[in-house]
Amino acid sequence: MVRYKVKPGQAARNTELVEAVYDELRRSSPAGFRYATFRLDDGLTFVHLAVTEADDGSSPLSGNEAFQRFQEGIADRCDEPPAAAEVHEVGSFRLFGD
Repeated sequence: MVRYKVKPGQAARNTELVEAVYDELRRSSPAGFRYATFRLDDGLTFVHLAVTEADDGSSPLSGNEAFQRFQEGIADRCDEPPAAAEVHEVGSFRLFGD
């Protein structure tokens, strides 16, 4: 999970960059990878959740050109920089499909 807060006026640009990542993921359709992005009620805080089934924990985002563009300038877009944390599922219901 990654959480960060963008500066006022940067939410729309950040959303555009995130949507481009999803467009590329839909085209490449990487196996064993699930990904979701949420924007919190403040309109500025974003949370990204990624689940990979790769044995080595690798993520197809590293080869995603749109994700690379998203990462460029992220420090300039953010009031609170991205903070990554590993999460451990306690339970879920249809969060990532069947």
